[in-house]
Amino acid sequence: MHPATILIIAVALSMDAFAVSVASGLAMERLHVRHAIKIATSFGLFQAIMPIIGWLAGVGLRGFISGVDHWIAFALLAGVGGKMIYESRQIKDEEAPECMSLLKLLVLSVATSIDALAVGLSLSLLKVAIVWPSIVIGIVTFVFSFAGVYIGRKVGHLFESTIEIAGGLILIAIGIKILVEHLG
Repeated sequence: MHPATILIIAVALSMDAFAVSVASGLAMERLHVRHAIKIATSFGLFQAIMPIIGWLAGVGLRGFISGVDHWIAFALLAGVGGKMIYESRQIKDEEAPECMSLLKLLVLSVATSIDALAVGLSLSLLKVAIVWPSIVIGIVTFVFSFAGVYIGRKVGHLFESTIEIAGGLILIAIGIKILVEHLG
C-alpha cells in the first residue's frame, strides 16, 4: 500500500479521537500539557493496537474469503465511513467528555478506535503488512488528539461534526479506490 494512502487512512481514523479531544479540551477548566499528553497517548496507543488486532483476525479468515476480500474491505471502509458521517449528524446533548479519569479515558479510547479494528481487518484481507500502518495511525492520532485538546480549549464545538464527516468521506473514498483497483 502506498505510504500516502496509509497517511490518509491514519488521518481519517484519527478524526473521532480528534473530535473527542476537542470536546475534552472544551470541558477542562484548566489545561495543563500533561492532560493533553495523557489524552493523546491513550488515543494514539489504542489506535495503534486495534488495527493489529483486526489484522490478526483477518489472517485467520483470509483463506476462506480471498475471492471476495476486496468487497469486504470496501464494505468495512464504507460502513465505518458512513457510520462516522451518520454520527456527526446526531444531536449531541450529552456533556462534553472530560478525559481526566482513567476509566473514562479508557472507554473513550476503545470507543474511538473500534474503526481502526475494522481497517486492520481490511488491511489483512488486502495482504498489507500491519506494523508500519499501525505506527503511522498511532502517531497521527497522538498528534491530532494533542492538538485537539488545545483547539477545544480555544474554539470548542465549531468544527466537530465537519471533521467527522471529512473522516467518513475519506474512508469511503479509500474503500471505493480499493474496489476499483481490484475490479479493474
